[in-house]
Amino acid sequence: MRAELEQAVKWLRKGDTQTVSRALETLQKTVLSFGMKVCGHREDAEDTAQEVLLKSLPHLANLEDPQALSAWLYTAAKNRCLQTRRRASYRRTVLLEDLMPTGDELAWLLTVSQQDPETAAVTGEDHRLLHQAVLELPPPLRIVLVLHDMEELETEQVARILSLQAGTVRVRLHRARLLLRKEMDRRRSGKTQKRRRSKSSADRPADCRQIFANLSEYLDNCLPPESCDRMRRHMEGCPACVAFIQELKQAIDRCRALDVCPEADGPPVLRRLLTEEYLRLTKNSL
Repeated sequence: MRAELEQAVKWLRKGDTQTVSRALETLQKTVLSFGMKVCGHREDAEDTAQEVLLKSLPHLANLEDPQALSAWLYTAAKNRCLQTRRRASYRRTVLLEDLMPTGDELAWLLTVSQQDPETAAVTGEDHRLLHQAVLELPPPLRIVLVLHDMEELETEQVARILSLQAGTVRVRLHRARLLLRKEMDRRRSGKTQKRRRSKSSADRPADCRQIFANLSEYLDNCLPPESCDRMRRHMEGCPACVAFIQELKQAIDRCRALDVCPEADGPPVLRRLLTEEYLRLTKNSL
């Protein structure tokens, strides 16, 4: 969970005008950033932030636990965002097999991994392409990726917010990460050496395919020790898999560092009115 939300709870507890205003500003930025990552449209994100904050006021005084605040805030924001943009393409099914790299792609990744590390430096264009790639994910996968990797929530928290089983969250998170990596690769291929791809799954090494289903569990240290040891033994003899895992980890790290919150924080008048209303509600509840 983001440290900003823990700080916001501390400010709300103080209960004076200045700290409450700072807390609401933090919550506004959090929901606005979340809306941009999920909706991709500033107008939708601003409407979401305003509506969620207005609805949250009667509850904030009773949410002394930062995790409870986080769950309430993201649940409300999620519901509002997913109601905003509904398209038939949202029902697209993503099969794990379609996200696996081909033998040719693994060979290409192995070659790239041996190049100068400076060629992998992150640019502003990379951030833009990454945000576009996130928005291309089907919403059921996107919302899990945003909550877990961008908003820094634990699997169990994401499961509660989305009313899912923790295992379902992990499955969707893994598919989202693999699809994001694939989408980023597609978007960047126009500026880099294009790799030769095969549409057949027969050229994917069977022993390599077996470990792909557990890569997110491995990277998040969620696998039992014996499974980790088995994957490490495989990677010791498979530099191509190591290169793929490194690229997947790089995509996850960039996703976690992505900041898409607009510079404008919203009308100061709105925040002042929200602050006054919050103080009025807390005073009446005493």
